[in-house]
Amino acid sequence: MMADLPKNEDRFEDVLVQVQQDISQLKYNIEKINVGEKDASLDIKVLDNAISRTQSNIRRHANDYLKSINKQQLVLPAIEDLQKQTLKVYKWKPSLESLPDVHSPRKTFDIVFPERKVKPEAVENLAVIKAKGKHIHYLPEDDLEPVIKPSLLRMSAQHNIMSLQPRPELHFSKKDLDFKLVKESKRQKASASKVGKKVGESKHVLTSLPSLPTQITASDSMEKQATTSFVTKETQAKSVDADTSTFTIIKGQIDPMAKDFICFKERFSWCWSSMVEVLEDLTKLLREFAVPLAKVDGEHLIELFPTSDYVSRKTLSNATLFSLLENKGEVLELVSRPGQRYRGEGGRDVAATRIQTWWRGYLMRTSYLRYHRCKKAVDVISLSWLLHYQRCQIKKTLQAKRFRQLENYRSRAEHLAANWKHIQSSKRTIIHIPSLGFSQIWRLSTRKYNILQNIQITRLCDIRDENVEVIYISPLRLGEDILQYYDSFLRRNGTDSSSSQDLSCNKRFLILTPEAVDYFPTHNMCLSTLLKYSPCTLKQIKHQIRGKQAYIVGGVGHEDDLEVADELHVPILGPEPAVSQLHGTKSGGRKIFSEAGLEVPPGQGDVYVLCQLYEILAELLAQNIHVQRWLFKINGQRGGRDAAYCDVCHLRRYSWALKRYQHFGPDLWQAKWVQETVMLKYLEEIPEWLIYYTQLAKSCSYQSWSEFLKIFLMQGGVIEAYPPSENVTHVTVDMLLEPSGEVTILSWGEQLHGYCHLDIVGSIIAKTSVHQETLHSICMRVAHVCQQNYIMGYVSVGLATFVDHSTMTQKIWGIDLDIGFSNQLAMTQMLLMVTGGTLNWQTGCFEVPVPVKDKSSEQNDAAEHLVDSRYAVVGIRLFHSNLSMLYHSMFFKMCTFNGIVFDKKENQGTLFALYDSSERSTIGMIAVSEDLQGALVTFAQNLSVIHQEILSSKKEEETNFEVVITNIEHMLEMIIQNKKQQLKDEPAA
Repeated sequence: MMADLPKNEDRFEDVLVQVQQDISQLKYNIEKINVGEKDASLDIKVLDNAISRTQSNIRRHANDYLKSINKQQLVLPAIEDLQKQTLKVYKWKPSLESLPDVHSPRKTFDIVFPERKVKPEAVENLAVIKAKGKHIHYLPEDDLEPVIKPSLLRMSAQHNIMSLQPRPELHFSKKDLDFKLVKESKRQKASASKVGKKVGESKHVLTSLPSLPTQITASDSMEKQATTSFVTKETQAKSVDADTSTFTIIKGQIDPMAKDFICFKERFSWCWSSMVEVLEDLTKLLREFAVPLAKVDGEHLIELFPTSDYVSRKTLSNATLFSLLENKGEVLELVSRPGQRYRGEGGRDVAATRIQTWWRGYLMRTSYLRYHRCKKAVDVISLSWLLHYQRCQIKKTLQAKRFRQLENYRSRAEHLAANWKHIQSSKRTIIHIPSLGFSQIWRLSTRKYNILQNIQITRLCDIRDENVEVIYISPLRLGEDILQYYDSFLRRNGTDSSSSQDLSCNKRFLILTPEAVDYFPTHNMCLSTLLKYSPCTLKQIKHQIRGKQAYIVGGVGHEDDLEVADELHVPILGPEPAVSQLHGTKSGGRKIFSEAGLEVPPGQGDVYVLCQLYEILAELLAQNIHVQRWLFKINGQRGGRDAAYCDVCHLRRYSWALKRYQHFGPDLWQAKWVQETVMLKYLEEIPEWLIYYTQLAKSCSYQSWSEFLKIFLMQGGVIEAYPPSENVTHVTVDMLLEPSGEVTILSWGEQLHGYCHLDIVGSIIAKTSVHQETLHSICMRVAHVCQQNYIMGYVSVGLATFVDHSTMTQKIWGIDLDIGFSNQLAMTQMLLMVTGGTLNWQTGCFEVPVPVKDKSSEQNDAAEHLVDSRYAVVGIRLFHSNLSMLYHSMFFKMCTFNGIVFDKKENQGTLFALYDSSERSTIGMIAVSEDLQGALVTFAQNLSVIHQEILSSKKEEETNFEVVITNIEHMLEMIIQNKKQQLKDEPAA
């Protein structure tokens, strides 16, 4: 049940509070004593200890008192005290514990605080609290007076405990909770109830206020007002007559005896415990920033509590604290000054801490960056080492694989050499892979590279030997028109053949296209590489050659040839790729010719440096004063492609050099000291001469001299003289260096040129300007040297012959040495198959069987042994852009309509070789006739007719037809002149 409390408990509490205030004031006054006076002697430390002990004892007694209160059951105040305050006590019928915490449906009292203006925002906040479940209970208007609830008393006791335990300066008095009741009319009840709600909300904030240990005297205030811009006469007047809702903080300290602070404290005593810690934080913040004067807005401070979560967070932000000030603009301007924090309380420590923090941060940052750089370097080094190690391992693996493939190649080559004669006389399968294994730079810079590899599709004609089956690997997809054309061509010439992809085993040739052609359409890979990445095609080849004698005939050697041969387990009729790449270059060919005792053009090979190029060229110009043109050939190029030339007539010093040559004479000119002066003059002029006057071959893949020179120096090249004659004939001879050591000459003929002598577009079969015995001797010597250098297989020798005007004798120079199956030999195979003829090396003629005109059996037997000679003009690379407008079927109809056909009975006429189905702009053509003049005329007429048929006035065409026709006409003129000269010489004889 309820117990009675002593009536003087409020007085005792007031006494405690008053004692604490007196002690605090005493301590403040003692600190103001000037210890430096002569007669003064005061032990401040002793006094401070005494005062501290007193405060501790009082705090302990206060705690014991409050604990006893908290343990007792709270009751309403005594009736006598309430009567003194003109309050009536309602007699409770139920017990205090049985009161339900629900909303009362009765009318409410209007509680109004005098001199307190509550803003509408606070009312809204109170409504929010009510919505959260915090209710305010009301009593009947007629019978009840406002009574302090037990929960409020319990909260007050808790406030007393909190304020007394941590600080001796805090106080809490029940008389500060003096309320005044005001009854208004019903018209004013709504607004007054809102104010009551805000008061109820404010009572939920728990805090305490410290009593500051210092007091600002009048003289101190005047001194501070004179030294700061914040204190003016206007502020002094306001500090005296200040409103009770504001008070002043000077130098971060609150004067507890100041009138404005006392008025503020008395006015808001009902919620004073909630303001204590806020004011303490505010004063501490002002001291830290050395703010000399600050005015606190009490109204704003009261509004802060319902909207803040200060009870839970126990702190407010600096911006919120500064917003409590009336002069916050001036304060913020002062606070925002650089270094203002270090002028206040503990500024030196904060500055030292900040400096140490930044310095430690700098050291840690520097250490981290150093560690990060080292770690990154370690990662890069470890990754690089890992990649290097992996590359080395892969390189070793590839080297071991290449070595194993090379060993297998050599063992199979030995077996091929030992059984060559047996293989040649028995049934065999030849796998033709027309691969051009040039360098990657050359392949990527060459247009229509796949068509260039497929020019040798006429290798299919090897099946004219009854013991031979051919598997031809095509570098591109062939259309049905080309497949049907070659199938019909081979069938008409008496061969059981077919070009379907699904061949049975009894067919004699097969055309396969690697599936990797579709995977790498623009990479310009050589055919051997494409076949290596085509397992399905390799599997099909294995199936076709199972149980048969087979070998590979390649093109330009490449390392992937060994891998393909190793995969198929067949030998290669050709040298090792390294040997082919060494001796198949222009510089390697010059060495082979020199070893064979064959004269080579004046020049120098293996040029890799620009200075070396200039010096060698100046020396050659001085030594060979009568040479009019100098050629520049890249080592890796084949035939006359990718070459350049420059004429000496463009040299400014050339006429001066000729005069010196005539002055010294031919014999004395060979002395080095005579040529030195001319060589130095040439050396100064050569760079400019090459830039402005060098001409590139029309078939060259490069667009300028600088681009050509870059590749020339990268891959190496040859500088050589062009024959010093107007009439120069170029002869090409194809040989087979058999594995058994024998040498067979397969074809020969003079070259047919296009735009220049470096642009080879075809040849004239069985025509040569060199005597057969001389030509045979040269070829045998070259073949012998090739065999000494481990060269085997097909070899093509290029010679240049002319008449030396100084001695009036014929000279023969070795120009080119190409290792591999040549384009001329491929077209010769087609020629021999369609005519059924042979090339007689002893007579130097192209012989074909005599056509049988009567049906007599005896004459037929005799005619089988009769032969007739023919001449053939072969065009290997005839290009016309307008040919792509015609399909092959329409092209053949056009040729048939114009009489461009081949007569099988007469073994003369025109044949065509088709290379691709998509572009159709490049073709091959063979014209066969009884004599050389007729073959040339037929060839030129065919080109002229085709050109006229496909000529378009709206489209600018690209073609070499006209150039070839012009060259043939020039040759015909020379033939007619020679015949006339022979007719003149015969009567004289």
